[in-house]
Amino acid sequence: MASRLLTAVVLCALDAAAALAAGPAYTNPEKTDADFPFQGEYVGKIKTDDGEAPVGLQVIALGGGKFHGVLFRGGLPGDGWNHKTSYDADGDLTDGAAVILGDVIGAKIRDGSAVISKKGGGEIGKLDKISRSSPTLGAAPPAGAVVLFDGKTADAFQNGKLTDDGCLAAGCTSNQKFGSGKLHIEFCLPYMPEDRGQARGNSGVYLQGRYEVQMLDSFGLKGENNECGGLYEIKAPDVNMCLPPLAWQTYDIEYTAAKYDGEKLVASPRITVVHNGVTIHKDVELPGDRSTRAAPVKPGPEPGPIYLQNHGNPARYRNVWVVESK
Repeated sequence: MASRLLTAVVLCALDAAAALAAGPAYTNPEKTDADFPFQGEYVGKIKTDDGEAPVGLQVIALGGGKFHGVLFRGGLPGDGWNHKTSYDADGDLTDGAAVILGDVIGAKIRDGSAVISKKGGGEIGKLDKISRSSPTLGAAPPAGAVVLFDGKTADAFQNGKLTDDGCLAAGCTSNQKFGSGKLHIEFCLPYMPEDRGQARGNSGVYLQGRYEVQMLDSFGLKGENNECGGLYEIKAPDVNMCLPPLAWQTYDIEYTAAKYDGEKLVASPRITVVHNGVTIHKDVELPGDRSTRAAPVKPGPEPGPIYLQNHGNPARYRNVWVVESK
């Protein structure tokens, strides 16, 4: 029964994703489109009335030479942004540069730098492109950890398959079931510039097959509960730490399973999520009476698997391990 339910869930997700998909999905940064080199993160300082101020810029490629930019006062999310002040605007590819113009500030991006100007005025700063990476990227499993995927074989998963580049493909369920513990997983989302919302690099990791931490190309977005890092339909991340697509990212998740007295729930499950080294959920209580919508496992006292959702997009995973709580 459980396997039939999981199959139905996967097929429904694939049908929905196929209906939403609008364009190509790139998995190799060397084989993308003309817009990809402009997408990413930029940091530096701009002149203000009070002197100079650090800022961060995220540039999102939208396909066909279209872009969206978000300028953050103080620095990038998770690295200086004050969580209050940001400015966003749209732009186009013009004469070999991505030009993004807002009501007050504009950016001209070329050759790995972004020149920031006031509308109707002169240059007020220049930002350099950077590539952030998680401090836990490549973390070795500690002694006693259950290694689910180390790049050698996908045999620890039902429906486990390797991608052409030796990663774990989406759409698999761990053979082993778990209670409380810590999960480390590294994931890479495809570059899908012509797609939007839930059709753009969608996947997710389900703790005990019950509760989803969403994976989605939410780079530069607000950060909702159905976007990257969201506890799906439960809670938005405290900060959107999603890196650009095709960058490897990490979740380090501490999960405390629900407690039961027989069949009676006496304590709901709890979760802490660290995304790319930044805590985005801290000891959050999950609903003990219901699982995430489309979860393959219903609430109960039994242990459950790690489920990596296939939503029709080529998400990839590596370095997946669990440290069980004693």
